[in-house]
Amino acid sequence: MDSKAKDQFRWKFYRLAVQLNAIILLVALSALALFLFPEQFRIPAIVIMLVLALVLSINFRKKYVETKAWLHEQPDENKPE
Repeated sequence: MDSKAKDQFRWKFYRLAVQLNAIILLVALSALALFLFPEQFRIPAIVIMLVLALVLSINFRKKYVETKAWLHEQPDENKPE
């Protein structure tokens, strides 16, 4: 993999890592909201956070598959040709 491809992979990996952390954070916050939020905002807040986590999860999965396919297309410098 050349330096340009390594740089591209770094940014793709960074995006996926941030997105996965956001998904985990939204799910954890929705669990905390069950106990900490005022009663009138509890259910709507939980639903909104879980829907956002679901949308991010779908997008994350799509980008993960794309990045994995892109990575397998890159030439391996360690392989003899």
